[in-house]
Amino acid sequence: MPVSNHLYRLLLVLCSMMLSPCAMAQDPPPAPIRFLLTFDDGPAAADSGNPTVHILETLASNPLQDHIKAVFFTQTRAWHGGGTEVGRGLIRREYDEGHVVALHSATTFHSNHRFMSRATLDESMQRGVDDLTAITGVAPKLVRPPFWAYDAGTLESYHQHGMRMLLTDLNANDGKIYGVNFSWHKRSNMLTHLAETRKRWAAGAMPVVDGSTPVVVTFHDVNTYTSRHIQEYLEILLDVAHELDMPLAAKPFYDDRAELERAALASTVDEASVKPHLPGLWNWLWQ
Repeated sequence: MPVSNHLYRLLLVLCSMMLSPCAMAQDPPPAPIRFLLTFDDGPAAADSGNPTVHILETLASNPLQDHIKAVFFTQTRAWHGGGTEVGRGLIRREYDEGHVVALHSATTFHSNHRFMSRATLDESMQRGVDDLTAITGVAPKLVRPPFWAYDAGTLESYHQHGMRMLLTDLNANDGKIYGVNFSWHKRSNMLTHLAETRKRWAAGAMPVVDGSTPVVVTFHDVNTYTSRHIQEYLEILLDVAHELDMPLAAKPFYDDRAELERAALASTVDEASVKPHLPGLWNWLWQ
């Protein structure tokens, strides 16, 4: 039966619509982001006004999201921190409160892993694993190199001792440098770092874990300024995500240790040939 001109034209329009780019299946939008908080250099050893204690209390109870969990990269033998009775007690508290306890160093000072001989580094890594296992009952799975300094040899040592290296996407730049422990650029700094991270997120170049994209953020829990302003920092993170039109997960921060650890492990750097951007001057120094 012949097709009428009207029906023929209608079929042509439908076919054109089906073949047009607008009608083709679109790539799904990137998964919403979820901030993965990390803290370096702690715990602090102060008997009163302890910044690590205040940060733990704020993460546990605040107006944004209660029971936030973080990764604490600890210095297990620091003379003014993890090597003290107060410090060891705080490492145990971090674990008991559901946080992930990881290794930063097992030396008296903030020693650079790249400047150690392989034998010395291996000894240090084993001490750190033994220290944390004795305190928490669990061997650490994550390590972060002091000064962000690593190479193929340090990575091999980390892996040999059952740990993987986590770097960062955002950095508060709040590490104490020559006594300076404050920041006049908290928001602008986070906005700049998240804008750079957004490029990788939008390109689908970041891992998706449990339906969300982990965005790793680094602070220092030994910094009294960070401790006093930690809630403000959390508010800034949410604010700059909205400004950059990056949708947040229903819970913008991790509140479960198992989910947090899965997200952290998925975000690790496992090959020395991979050269992610490092915070501040460290990128210029090491890469």
